[in-house]
Formats: sequence, C-alpha cells, structure tokens
Amino acid sequence: MDIVLDVYSGAVHVVDDCLYDMLDYLLEPFTPENECPQFIIDEMSSKYTRDNILDCYSDICELYEGGQLFTDDCYEQFANNWNKQSVVKALCLHIAHDCNLRCKYCFAGTGQYHGARGMMSAETGRKAIDFVIANSGNRKNIEIDYFGGEPLMNFEVVKDITDYARAEGKKHGKNFRFTITTNGILLDEEKKKYINENMSNVVLSIDGRKEVNDRMRPKVNGSGTYDDILPKFLDMAESRSQDKYYVRGTFTAFNKDFAEDVIHLADLGFKQTSVEPVVAPDDEEYALREADIPIIFEQYEKLAAEYLRRRKNGNWFNFFHFMIDLDQGPCAVKRLSGCGAGHEYLAVAADGDLYPCHQFVGNKDFLMGNVHDGTVNKDIRDYFEKSNIYTKEKCRGCFAKFYCSGGCSANAYNFNGDIDKPYALACEFEKKRVECAIAIEAAKKMQQQYNI
Repeated sequence: MDIVLDVYSGAVHVVDDCLYDMLDYLLEPFTPENECPQFIIDEMSSKYTRDNILDCYSDICELYEGGQLFTDDCYEQFANNWNKQSVVKALCLHIAHDCNLRCKYCFAGTGQYHGARGMMSAETGRKAIDFVIANSGNRKNIEIDYFGGEPLMNFEVVKDITDYARAEGKKHGKNFRFTITTNGILLDEEKKKYINENMSNVVLSIDGRKEVNDRMRPKVNGSGTYDDILPKFLDMAESRSQDKYYVRGTFTAFNKDFAEDVIHLADLGFKQTSVEPVVAPDDEEYALREADIPIIFEQYEKLAAEYLRRRKNGNWFNFFHFMIDLDQGPCAVKRLSGCGAGHEYLAVAADGDLYPCHQFVGNKDFLMGNVHDGTVNKDIRDYFEKSNIYTKEKCRGCFAKFYCSGGCSANAYNFNGDIDKPYALACEFEKKRVECAIAIEAAKKMQQQYNI
C-alpha cells in the first residue's frame, strides 16, 4: 500500500502510485494552482497518462482544501505559550526494592536499584497516598502502579495501601485505579483472587519461548522460570476474561527473531501482549545495536502481517505497539509531552523518596523530595514539565512525533545526558512500529470496505 500521513491533522490516506509519486514534486507550504503545474506533467508523463496526472493533482487540491493534507502546524505556538500547571495524577509505588529473580537485563539492579534491598512500609505507602491526594488538584481519577523488584514479596503492604487509598479517596472525591506488575513466582489462588477484585490491570512478565525466557529471567539459584509461571499466567488471563492484563516481555540480541516470541504467546492463548526491545549500552552482550535495525524491522513487518491475518480469521490478539487510534487519538497534551514523568507521574522509592519515574529511582541527581515531608523539588519538576516535542530538536521533523511524544525521558538522559535528546535506537524502532500500526489500520479499513 502507498500510505500518506498528514502529520498535523492526523489524516491517513491510502493512495495510488501516481498520487504518491506526485507528492515528491510538491513543496511545503503547498499552494494549489488552478491547473497541475506543467513541470509535474512533464516529469511524470513517462510513467502515467495525462488524465491520471490531472486527476491526482485535483485529488491533492481537494484534500488540501478539506484540511487533510499539507495542513499547518497548529501545535508549536500552543507549546511555546503553554502554562501547564500540572497536577500529580499517577504514582509508581516501589513496594519492594528486592526481587526473587535475577533478570540479566534488569535496569533496577535485580530489584535493589543499586542501593540497599528493602521493602516499603505500610506507613510510607499511606504517606504516598496522602501526597498524591494533596497534589492532584481537581483531578478525580488517580492511577497507582505497584512495582518493584517484585511486589508480591510485600503483598500485605499492597493490600494495606489499597484499602487506605479507597477509604481516603471517598473522603476527598478521588477514584483510585490500581495496576500491579509481577514475575509470577509467588502468584497463587489467594493473590489471584485479590488482584482480580482490586486491580484494574495486571502486567505479567514473561519473554516468550521457554529457551528465550529462561536465558534472561532466571531465579536466584539460576534455574529457569518459564515452567513455573506459564500455568499461572494462563490461568490469570482466563480469569480476567482475556482483558485488563498484559503479558509483557523484553527482546534482546539473543532473540532478534522476537516475532516468534509474540506469536508463541498468542498460540498459547494470550490475547494481550507487549514485547519490547531491551535498552542497554553497547558493551552489554545482549544489547541491540544499530546494525540490528534491518533485522528488527523485518520482524515488525512479519508480525504485522501475521497480526492482520489472524484478525481476519478471527484468531485475534492485541500487540501493544500496534494499537493506534487513527480516528481521534490522544489529546493535545499527550501528543506534546507523553507520559508526564516528573510532573504528572512520579515514582516513590521504598523509603518514600520521590523521583520523576521508576527508571530514575536511585539517581540522586533526580531526587525530588520525600512523601514523608511532602516536599517536591520545583526545579526538577519544571525541567520535565517544560520538555515536549518542540524542545527536542530531533522530533521536529519526525512523522511519528505525535504518536511517541518524544520518547522516554529516562532513556534520553541515560544515553545522551539530556531528556531533550532522544535515544536514537528507540526512535528507529518506534517509527517502524508506528508505520506498521498505521498500515494495519489502513488494511483493516480496506478489508471492511472491499470485503477482502
């Protein structure tokens, strides 16, 4: 398919070869003329008929007049004059700075965040709830993510905080929604029941095929985890009617054929899947590198084709990075600034320290305060609040900027020392995922329209 994305309107067009080729001859800002310019006719006449060329030019002018092609940037002026006045609407609570696994790619130093291992106390968790209520302004819905390490190692505190949040929420007109991430080792019937009754979402960590998972996600004693967790995860997915969960994996240089891992999870019966590229420095054996880009691109294309085939046959599954809304999409705020790390979304370490997000925890340069005294470092908050796709020079000319919103601040800082300088490898992968996601949606619409 020849697909044209009009970046600022979000309009997507599936066009013929002639119109697609003609766009190469039209400069921005586009100004329609009464007739197709003669130089375009001369350049294209060896390949297309005159009538075809004139029709395509007429179609382009019609799309332009309808605000669906060559639209102006209506966002930059808004971003430059933006006075956000953010409120905190989500917390990532590090219930456990410890883990019963020793995943080789763990950014958190196998759960301890390069510090002392420890558990969040119920008192600290309650203070975190008090903090978000006090700093959420008029916002009604508040998200709480239970994270680690491994949260199930401190499950009684999870329950205590959840009960406290619900009680305080009623007092202050707040609606708390909870997510928990687990490696599944400690998952049992009692915990499953509680999670299903209290958690809006659950993230189940597994990398895919047994040999892939067990190579990177061993227990403390070095043994594999796949056989232990798979039955529990399948049961959890079914108990939630194949909704409100994700099996979440990481692919590395050891499984660059990661499409096979996504397909493996789908064949097992999981309907909600997210498998994402590892983020690691080049000196790590398992790191993905620039030379791997063509291979990874091939895998995304292979996965997109399989994704479409299965949806057409009724054997569907969702892949997180292929889920895209082309009819409406995210609001302008999300398009410009993404996840809200550092001002709308904060991480709370086990001792109550506040950081911009879970990936900054342990980096004292980004220590923002502590929930026990309720302080927030305004300079760090403002640093993140003012960051958006227009403060990131690399994002300005990128077609995917309103889908990734500039990428991950932690990855940008860790690789380039600046949250406004995106991590290049992640950019390449994201652009490919967006391309595939748009193609999938376009193909689905064509299938519906032409019954093919």
